[in-house]
Amino acid sequence: MTTFVLVPGAWLGGWVWGRITPMLEKRGHKAVPVTLTGMGERVHLASHGIGIDTAIQDVLKVIEYNDLDDFVLVGHSFAGKVVAAVADRVPEKVTALLFLDAYRPANVRTPQGDFSAEPWPTLADGWRIPLTDEILGSIGKDLQGANREWMMSKVTPWLMVYVAGPVTLSERWNSVKKAYVLCTGGGDDVQAILKQKLDGEYRVIDSGHWPMVTKPAETVQAMLELA
Repeated sequence: MTTFVLVPGAWLGGWVWGRITPMLEKRGHKAVPVTLTGMGERVHLASHGIGIDTAIQDVLKVIEYNDLDDFVLVGHSFAGKVVAAVADRVPEKVTALLFLDAYRPANVRTPQGDFSAEPWPTLADGWRIPLTDEILGSIGKDLQGANREWMMSKVTPWLMVYVAGPVTLSERWNSVKKAYVLCTGGGDDVQAILKQKLDGEYRVIDSGHWPMVTKPAETVQAMLELA
């Protein structure tokens, strides 16, 4: 049995893994979805007083209070920097770090992962970012019909503190096994990434940025192969 700790990306909560978890459990594995503070069902906790360390602590506390050990830590989208920081703090507990169409930190010891320079659309308050039709059309063309309606009924604004918050990794990062799922329509140039020779195994899924919604079976298969 493999335990998967699932950390969602921008605009999402633990709910987004709802099509993945039954498939993993049916095969005898354990799935532990996480919702970051201010997102999903915890949207009411969004405030200026939280930051990227809040998200890191969210995951660490789920690990601690569920007595988790020897698990695969999965990070989607921006949560690549969250799971990297978590793995850097508890590398002895992480059997593999899986980046699901996610931000991939460099092997450096300086702060990284500040995305605030990009021209994000914000709500009137200036610190929350909505999931717009333009963004969907750019990185989620395959999200259509009932899938799109379901996901859009649950997304919550992404917080600028998560966008801007950098992480700094130590030498402990080097000991963690890495693996990657790349999505052909997720906004990154997959062929260019592969030419960089990733420092771990990878799988490529023909989907947009949300394969756990549009290609759940393929996503589960890739996760199990990489675990």
